[in-house]
Amino acid sequence: MKSNITEFRGLSPDQLTDKLTELKKEQFNLRFQAATGQVEKTHRSSEVRRDIARIKTVLRTKQATA
Repeated sequence: MKSNITEFRGLSPDQLTDKLTELKKEQFNLRFQAATGQVEKTHRSSEVRRDIARIKTVLRTKQATA
């Protein structure tokens, strides 16, 4: 499920870090599934990658303003 950047802006830095960890685990699992040929949703890996980038962007802007 693709997330919107406005959803991430409403979260605290701790929540963003938790979400980032969760997405990185999912990305690892998707990579592993792709390597073994078991991936069902091929589009999900690009969505996860973009969500990770969105979270990192929001975290950096929050750190810059703090």
